[in-house]
Amino acid sequence: MASTPSKLTHLDDAHQPQMVDVGGKAVTRRTAQAQARVVFPAEVATQLHAAGYVTPKGAVLTVANLAGVMGAKATSQLIPLCHPLALDKCHIDIAMEGVEARIVCTVSCEGRTGVEMEALTGASVAALTLYDMCKAMSHDIVIAEVRLLGKTGGKSDLDFRQASA
Repeated sequence: MASTPSKLTHLDDAHQPQMVDVGGKAVTRRTAQAQARVVFPAEVATQLHAAGYVTPKGAVLTVANLAGVMGAKATSQLIPLCHPLALDKCHIDIAMEGVEARIVCTVSCEGRTGVEMEALTGASVAALTLYDMCKAMSHDIVIAEVRLLGKTGGKSDLDFRQASA
């Protein structure tokens, strides 16, 4: 597990929220990958599969994919102290495995700050969209997990993929 920084960087000396000044940091290649899991009741998963993942609201996986990309791109508008980043890449992969959808969001950019929040937001928004697209079938759908899988660039690289296996 990663160590906890001794100082919370989003608080100034008076303990007021602040956006971190990244102006002096070097521009490096930043990547991050996050996942979300959505668990469907068995009968809903069966119906979705039989219908080719299309409901009266539309193509469920396609809409969730687009929503995830839009969410990653809009992270700084949703999370107050995040820097606006020009993402070079945002890829959403949604795999149905039995009653579960596993969403993996991979993002990257050249920048002075990491893209973990963009990856987490992309995966989260895709999961929320799956819920929204399927809630007419059941409200027993569970967004079970949103977590960082790894990041590169900046001070340290992190890889949590082994822990999730």
